Amino acid sequence: MTSSTLAPSAAPVVPPPSRSPLRDPLRIAGAIAQLAALGVVGPVVFTVLATLLGVGLGLVPVLGIGLVFLLGFVYALYGVAWLETARVDGLYALGLPGLAPRRRTTPGFGGFLRVVWRQFIDPSMWRAIASAAIGTVLGLIVLPLVSVFASAIVLVFAPLFARSGAVTLAGTGIEVPVSWAVVTGILVALVAVAAIIGLAVLHAVLARAIVVPTREAQLVEQARTSDVRREGAIRASEVERTRIERDLHDGVQPRLVSVGMTLGLAQQKIDDDPEAAKALLAEAHTSTKAAITELRQLARGIHASVLDDRGLDAALSALAGRSPIPVQLDVRIDRRCDSNAEAAVYFCIAESLTNAAKHSRATGCRVLVRQRPDGSLWARVEDDGIGGAQVTPGGGLDGIMNRVLAAGGTARLDSPQGGPTSLEVSVPCAS
Repeated sequence: MTSSTLAPSAAPVVPPPSRSPLRDPLRIAGAIAQLAALGVVGPVVFTVLATLLGVGLGLVPVLGIGLVFLLGFVYALYGVAWLETARVDGLYALGLPGLAPRRRTTPGFGGFLRVVWRQFIDPSMWRAIASAAIGTVLGLIVLPLVSVFASAIVLVFAPLFARSGAVTLAGTGIEVPVSWAVVTGILVALVAVAAIIGLAVLHAVLARAIVVPTREAQLVEQARTSDVRREGAIRASEVERTRIERDLHDGVQPRLVSVGMTLGLAQQKIDDDPEAAKALLAEAHTSTKAAITELRQLARGIHASVLDDRGLDAALSALAGRSPIPVQLDVRIDRRCDSNAEAAVYFCIAESLTNAAKHSRATGCRVLVRQRPDGSLWARVEDDGIGGAQVTPGGGLDGIMNRVLAAGGTARLDSPQGGPTSLEVSVPCAS
């Protein structure tokens, strides 16, 4: 059984570029070079995409073989869109978020089909595809203009090598008298350069208009993300409250009741049977210490003070030391992260280790924690148990998913029957 929950991070408001393309010669030159490259590569790419689509549709009736080609078509579209988004962002420094693939949110083949469909209708992907198509068309125009510009430069120097009274402007078939070659060459070169620069500026305008989300779309996405996080925080708090109530009702409360009854019996026997009263007092003392231990563990489950004092590495080391099953811990963190992010990762690992000890029949666990280049915290917990873990409403795994969701991160559970069970979480540090 595999289940995952995706919490989309808030869409950042994309700032306008610090300089207009008209005032940045380097970006204009970069745009011209990239348009020329798109003019060469773009037709090949779109031919491949069209071939995948055509073959896929044509072979669908043949035992569904075409579905493989259609799947390749969808993810080839995503690859092209990802490259186009990165290209436009790198060229114009727009601060665009990377184009992320859609994640599976439900298990099984039906979940796989849904995630493929959501990927196919992803508007961000299609905006990037449109930008790539327009860039390819502009590139196909730039290439002959570059050829005309080069021919014009050659025409300027035609009087030096011309052997007849007229020379031909390469690529156009137009014959120009040698006496007019210099003037004509300069004019044609200026027109070609102006056209090429104009196409580069047009590309900048169109790319920003297509790829960059509108201000309204960004605000809508931010509002949606805030709603999702708030719902996750509410569900996580409800799951946590239910767990605390259950632990108090099933653990500490009966033990304290037993202590009270034992002390009452000791009080009755203290005059008639002092030895029995001492034994009852010793039993009550032992039960009181056990209750204190349970309360301490319950408080640690609510808030880990070592996490605030010494950081995530030390807190996880203490957690691994208390685990009833052996834990192989590998933590590589360069610096302290946001307290909310550290707490989310810590409690996710704690709950995973508890589940492994109680339900999975595991003989060992492995915990990996890394700080990624983008600043996010990534953790993976894997046990060698029997697997079959599922996210049930109100359960511990549900609390993990909702806690990560509230922190703006993602969580993925993979637990096939027979094991192993693995849980991956990724939480942005500035959540």
